[in-house]
Amino acid sequence: MNNDLIEQKCSILPDEPGCYLMKDRQGTIIYVGKAKILKNRVRSYFKGAHDGKTLRLVQEIVDFEYIVTSSEVEALILELHLIKKHDPKYNIMLKDDKTYPYIKITAEKDPRLIITRQVKKDKGKYFGPYPNSHAAHETKKLLDRLYPLRKCQKMPNRVCLYYHMGQCLAPCVKKIEANAYDKIIHEITSFLNGGHTQVKKELVTKMNSAAEALEFERAKEYRDQISHIEQVMEKQKMTMNDFTSRDIFGFHVDKGWMCVQVFFIRQGKLIERDVSLFPIFRDPEEEFITFLGQFYAKSEHIKPKEIYVPMSTDIDLASKLLEMKIFVPQRGTKKNLVELAEKNAKIALTEKFHLIERQEERTIGAIEQLGDSMNIAPPMRIEAFDNSHIHGTDAVSAMVVFIDGRASKKDYRKYKTKTAAKHDDYGAMREVVRRRYTRVLKENLPLPDLIIIDGGKGQIEAAREIIEDELGLDIPIAGLAKDGKHQTSQLIYGDPLELIPMKRTSEGFYLLQRIQDEVHRFAITFHRQQRGKHTIASSLDGIEGIGPQRKKLLLKHFGSLKKIQAASKEEFMEAGLPSKQAEIMVNHFQKNILSSE
Repeated sequence: MNNDLIEQKCSILPDEPGCYLMKDRQGTIIYVGKAKILKNRVRSYFKGAHDGKTLRLVQEIVDFEYIVTSSEVEALILELHLIKKHDPKYNIMLKDDKTYPYIKITAEKDPRLIITRQVKKDKGKYFGPYPNSHAAHETKKLLDRLYPLRKCQKMPNRVCLYYHMGQCLAPCVKKIEANAYDKIIHEITSFLNGGHTQVKKELVTKMNSAAEALEFERAKEYRDQISHIEQVMEKQKMTMNDFTSRDIFGFHVDKGWMCVQVFFIRQGKLIERDVSLFPIFRDPEEEFITFLGQFYAKSEHIKPKEIYVPMSTDIDLASKLLEMKIFVPQRGTKKNLVELAEKNAKIALTEKFHLIERQEERTIGAIEQLGDSMNIAPPMRIEAFDNSHIHGTDAVSAMVVFIDGRASKKDYRKYKTKTAAKHDDYGAMREVVRRRYTRVLKENLPLPDLIIIDGGKGQIEAAREIIEDELGLDIPIAGLAKDGKHQTSQLIYGDPLELIPMKRTSEGFYLLQRIQDEVHRFAITFHRQQRGKHTIASSLDGIEGIGPQRKKLLLKHFGSLKKIQAASKEEFMEAGLPSKQAEIMVNHFQKNILSSE
């Protein structure tokens, strides 16, 4: 932490609302927050005691920016935008929550009923969410029987069976007036918002009338429709006395973590719940309102008619953010549901704590142990390199990245050695390290806090020549040596290089093992891919008419040498070879088979 710079900046913070952006030593934004009074909020991070989680955030901060806004609501809206834009690693990020199925009436000229998990701003009408696809499909099946919207995706040129069954208006051959569709859409909307009870009554009346008129087939159709309504719409226990769509929120906080539970109430029934669990770095009430903003920013979370939240929520601020009325229930079923959501949040948080603590120990705890052993700051971003070749052939290198103690596979990179001579491991290391960090500097990408070389002193020095002498970077570089059983045995670091003692049962040592195993696995996998390609290509050498371009064509089409060897003349022609060349290929491989027998 740059204490002098931060202290100077804190002294001139304004007494106004706004957003603040915390940065690490790479200049990367690692946390975004909003404040009613910037001066008080930002200063609080750098004064007083914090729990371990917040302390880790503060230790990474070397600078901050702030943006003044005209109101707290404006600050909250800006905060959500900045979180989405910068994806700070310490902020709540709702990335993995599941999507739910919805029933949609399309906005086409001749509308259809469909099931979708993507909610778009396309003028369609969406109903849901439903707890699972089965419930959505059963409801759609019922609506298809009752309301004659078109069923086909592509308009046919003649009427289909649905028209003869009375379940389609046949827009394929008839012009349907817009008011006819408006009436159907209104009835479907009413049906899904609780009007199915009235439809059921009407069907009972029609069934009785048909029976009295001795129209038993028609009476049976009405009876089946009534039965289907009861099965689909009335099989769940009612949780409300009305059919208003509601989302019920409850949250619980302990040890710097928050769990939020959401109950979805649709058509008077509790159909599903959503659970989110994440660390927090400020007042729970503020984190909860930020959570609400992110929750409803996702397209699949359609705002219901009513939202109910716990007593501690600033409902004025939340209502302005979501542009709708938000309620804090005082009594009755609604209050009981909020309390039930809070109770479930507490239970979920308690159950998850042992897992969270263990995960933190394996990741952040391991990083801190590693930093302490090497006498450096906790290496939040580690990049590790390994070379792979057999007798100098197919030389490749690989780099893996671990962020906060976890593998970040999207940041992995593979390298084919271009300039280094065969058998020159040190030259290969210089080349790959130069290529990697020249590009990092050129594209202003994050620099690592620690570079690990899977190798001994010679390879470490080769990497150091590039990092320090050529590029002028100040990044710790360490090596991993293995024992005779090819197991991680020691960490090499320092100037001069020396062994860094670490307990073999410590989380820091286990992290090094995971990094070494992963970079070795990634390098070997890449090497095998390259070697396999060359093995296939070399077996095609010497065949008349097969040059580099046709080799690529055959490799791409067949994928393996075995398939190429077994191919027929027709299959070679399908791959793009002329008839004569295809015959040469077949004869070549048949000749090889005979000569090997």
